[in-house]
Amino acid sequence: MSDLLDLRDVHVVHKARTGGPLRRDRVYALTGADLTVGAGETVGVVGESGCGKSTLARVLVGLQRPTAGTVRFRGEDLWALPASRRRTMVGASTGMVFQDPSTALNRRLPVRRILRDPLDVHRRGTPRERDERVRELLGLVGLPAGALDVLPGQLSGGQRQRVAIARALALGPDLLIADEPTSALDVSVRAQILNLLLDLKERLNLALVFVSHDIQTVRRMSDRVVTMYLGRIVEEAAAGAVPAGARHPYTRALFSATPGLLHPIDPIPLAGPVPSATRPPSGCPFRTRCWKADDVCAAGMPAPTDSDPDAATDAGGHRFRCYHPVPAGATDRELISQAQERA
Repeated sequence: MSDLLDLRDVHVVHKARTGGPLRRDRVYALTGADLTVGAGETVGVVGESGCGKSTLARVLVGLQRPTAGTVRFRGEDLWALPASRRRTMVGASTGMVFQDPSTALNRRLPVRRILRDPLDVHRRGTPRERDERVRELLGLVGLPAGALDVLPGQLSGGQRQRVAIARALALGPDLLIADEPTSALDVSVRAQILNLLLDLKERLNLALVFVSHDIQTVRRMSDRVVTMYLGRIVEEAAAGAVPAGARHPYTRALFSATPGLLHPIDPIPLAGPVPSATRPPSGCPFRTRCWKADDVCAAGMPAPTDSDPDAATDAGGHRFRCYHPVPAGATDRELISQAQERA
């Protein structure tokens, strides 16, 4: 599988509103991120609120310039390109579906104009061909032709998200980023939107990055699952390897706190709150809550470890950052007992 997108040692640091008028605090939204996205694969990104998932999504689609590091799309360094070429490349080859379609769509424009705008900006085809493409996009996401002349406010939440997906696909991208695409929708329509995304991915041979706090949905939809904690990617694994085969303590704790249909929630207990992104801990960011942490964990961030060094990560390999990984085959019950003893 060829790499469509490649991030290397990417950092994003924002200035916070705290810290006083003379020296504002810094928010370490993304730290040392390494990630590849292969053509046609689905990468799921999970983690607690504030862990950097949305920042990562914005970096992937070119909406957020990294403070440091490189973002390569089809081998080209995006932020070394002239602005006009970068906009053309990113605009034509990537699409993004945002969390809330109510704010992502211009409520003053009819659906026809919303879907045609990308075609006009990038000058795709003749006016007649653009009109045909707009009608094609509407059918692609399962909306009737009559929806073209209505305003977003006249549509349901699920219909608005279908319009947002159609707009993201207008230019025929190779990569689609979906950032919490169902969290603002009613439960009854979430499954419809998820099924639509999977269907479009297969039909159009898209690479899909699916960002969500719904861990079980990410696992079901993805080829590979990426776990983030406090701005860092701490584990990457094939979807079939999580949660039972996860090696990072945080991944195991995160999945153990997820409700299932057949088993009650029995979470692995963690000590204390999530640290502030303005003052992250030294070394491994998870060490302040981890039952396996020791002085080594405070000394420095562990280097990536491949559980199968001969397997590339984007081909199903397994990579994690931990000095004391969970033993292969360890059960949640064993880990709960260890965490309770350490508490």
